[in-house]
Amino acid sequence: MQATQIIDYAQRLYRAHGNQAEYEAASRQQECEKRGDKEQAETWNRIRLAIREIRH
Repeated sequence: MQATQIIDYAQRLYRAHGNQAEYEAASRQQECEKRGDKEQAETWNRIRLAIREIRH
């Protein structure tokens, strides 16, 4: 996923979940890691970090 897509998705997730959005992204990252899907886990990590930036 490209940087602009990450930011867009993070913004939409934040609008939908508010302060819980970062937790939601972290949960999805962990799920991907458990399945061994490293690429998708990294995408969720980038989304989580973008949400953190939005919050501050």
